[in-house]
Amino acid sequence: MTDATTQDQITGPFRAPHNGFQAAPGSIHNDEVASKLGFKGGTVPGSVHMDQFVPMLLDLYGQAWFETGDISLHFAQATVDKEEVQAVVHPGPQRARLQMFNRAGQQVCVGTASAHAPDSGSEITRRMAEQTPADPKALRIYADIRVGDTTADIPMKVSRESYDASLGRITERVAIYDEKGVLSPAHIIRLAHMSRPFVLAKSIQPYVGLFGALEVRQLAGPLLADRDYVGRTTMRKITESPRTENVWYDVDIADPESGKDVASVTFMIRAMKPSSPLWAEK
Repeated sequence: MTDATTQDQITGPFRAPHNGFQAAPGSIHNDEVASKLGFKGGTVPGSVHMDQFVPMLLDLYGQAWFETGDISLHFAQATVDKEEVQAVVHPGPQRARLQMFNRAGQQVCVGTASAHAPDSGSEITRRMAEQTPADPKALRIYADIRVGDTTADIPMKVSRESYDASLGRITERVAIYDEKGVLSPAHIIRLAHMSRPFVLAKSIQPYVGLFGALEVRQLAGPLLADRDYVGRTTMRKITESPRTENVWYDVDIADPESGKDVASVTFMIRAMKPSSPLWAEK
């Protein structure tokens, strides 16, 4: 659904995404935890914002987007439960440019989308290439993680029961989610995120992490609820800022019967330095 369409952009309606993880202890989505780290409150997962762009991407690319399309977002600031945001898509010949704003006009995220994954000019690809690798001696939370680390044979599945339960909270509900169990981008992130305990097993706990950037590449979709998949991961880059340590890694998702990759996801996860005792002031 769109509010307005011009030659230069498609503008969606304001929506109020739900933070379904406010009760999670020790999580950035928890009001108390997030407030201590300087946020307005428990944050809405960045993956939730992906779903708000889907109706406009279907207008551009049709349902084939669920088979071979991609979406890539970098998050400029976090939002809180029911904070209204608006998605804007700027069509282009190779890729669309994506933006999201809150009611105050502040930018929540920027990104790209295209009909054919992978896109060598995607938002996350460009930003990752621009980042300076962290000096390993400067890392504390991710001190034992190395670029090139891999894992494999990770079972992944989103049950139809849990998917159906979540559809009542989804920001933009598309008919084929209900009719065919096609996974929304946020739920492909959920599927791929099942790898996190494996890929970040060597990170030093405790700390609070949040999504800094996300990319979904559908290679032979659509991906479906109640379908078994198997994942493998590759650590791509490790960076840092004054407040965060950041890991960038890929999760490749395959059909276990054919071995064929059906999708790939890139995560950039920020570990908040103030949340870790390793960064506590002495």
